[in-house]
Amino acid sequence: MSATVIILFLAIVLLTLVITFFAARKTQTAGDFYTAGGGLTGMQNGLAIAGDYLSAASFLGIAGAIALYGFDGFFYSIGFLIAYLVVLFLVAEPLRNLGKYTLADMINSRFDAKKVRGAAALNTITISTFYMIAQLVGAGALIQLLFGIDYWIAVLIVGVMMTIYVLFGGMIATSWVQIVKAVLLMAGMVVMAFLVLLKFNFNIGQMFTDVKSVTAHGEAYLMPGLQYTEPLSTISLMLALVLGTAGLPHILMRFFTVRDAPTARSSVVIATWVIGIFYVLTLFLGFGAAAFVGFENILAANPGGNMAAPLLAQVIGGDILFAFISAVAFATILAVVAGLVLSGASAFAHDLYGQIIRKGKTTEKEQVLAARYASLAVSVLSIVLALFAQYLNVAFLVSLAFCIAASANLPVILYTIYWKRFNTAGAVTAMLTGLLSALILVSLSPSVFSPVEGAALFVGEPIFPLTNPALVSVPLGFLGGFLGTMLSKETDRRRYAEVKVKANTGYKSSGVSH
Repeated sequence: MSATVIILFLAIVLLTLVITFFAARKTQTAGDFYTAGGGLTGMQNGLAIAGDYLSAASFLGIAGAIALYGFDGFFYSIGFLIAYLVVLFLVAEPLRNLGKYTLADMINSRFDAKKVRGAAALNTITISTFYMIAQLVGAGALIQLLFGIDYWIAVLIVGVMMTIYVLFGGMIATSWVQIVKAVLLMAGMVVMAFLVLLKFNFNIGQMFTDVKSVTAHGEAYLMPGLQYTEPLSTISLMLALVLGTAGLPHILMRFFTVRDAPTARSSVVIATWVIGIFYVLTLFLGFGAAAFVGFENILAANPGGNMAAPLLAQVIGGDILFAFISAVAFATILAVVAGLVLSGASAFAHDLYGQIIRKGKTTEKEQVLAARYASLAVSVLSIVLALFAQYLNVAFLVSLAFCIAASANLPVILYTIYWKRFNTAGAVTAMLTGLLSALILVSLSPSVFSPVEGAALFVGEPIFPLTNPALVSVPLGFLGGFLGTMLSKETDRRRYAEVKVKANTGYKSSGVSH
């Protein structure tokens, strides 16, 4: 451990704390805390979305997956990128026009019912928790590698940092930390990709040829089927990645931080360009790690392969690049978990406490106080769960969160916006069917049970064959919404007409003047 590593690492942490300090002075109202007062520009929010989306799974998990499994590891990059087309064309603009602070607000614009809001809040909390565990696992492995401290101490350090951001700075601090982190992360990715190409004499064809010879997999390294040997499992994973983004609460919350739907749409376009460039560059990081770090060293540092990118930085750029990449990875995790804490806290404080328990009769001060208490509770829960997930690949953990988002949230979002007959019973049924089917099938899958000791949480034959259940749980979510609606006599066509006009025009939307 050199002084350079420690200094650069602490400098980026200090920068994020300074941002939080200034943001805290501007966070006075519930709108400031949840949505930064709706004052971000398209460029700012686009970078913040990219910062929110480019998580530990993207930076650490995908680089490791490509290094270890070649072509199959790149599936995550493809799925995560294509997912933003679903968000852009189907969700972003209507969501901004219909919502205020949370996903539940958007759904409740059509169904003013406690049970709908409660189900949406439950989904948000579950998804945020799964996703946050993945980030904390990545953070724990990173800090453990850097400072040689115990994993549980590393997780606690990250947990305390993320709680500080949200408790004091709310969405303003979270957004600016994400913007700074997105810029630093892209700079680091470009530098590393350049150095990897330099090692291969800027010959991409040579790179593909060489990685086949340096790995034990040979020709199979560049072919599908090395990690995902079952076609249905691969399709199921891709379905979760492509559809899950449109249901992730911490991503959807970002559309409420801008003043109107056109700005929300431009945010997604900007985010898609940044994210697209990033995921193309993961290929160079993965292949570079395989060629210059080696399988044995990657696995020795972390069984899930999560330290491939930092180790590559050390090999090709020395201590300075290693320190910078490690610090950026840490900032990446802090920014994402802050957004996740905020989405989980908003579900507790705004939806459950403010709207269901207090029936909307809370003062601004009470709302902010409740949000801060909820942030603390969400942080503690996630830290405790992360302590038991040390050896799981963070990209896999995130894919489970995507599966739940695609199964439980996306059906109700699309039905709310586009189906005239949809009603309260259908909304509740869709959300609970998607959530429960995803959780139950995951608990019975090879991700949890494996005949090989150490390959999963428990030893035993899996009952459900797919590692990611999206292929089954997503259709069940849509089916639940359909059957719940058709079997219920409730209908309100007039309310749908109002929602349709508002979703497409922004008329009478929050933050839009006419």
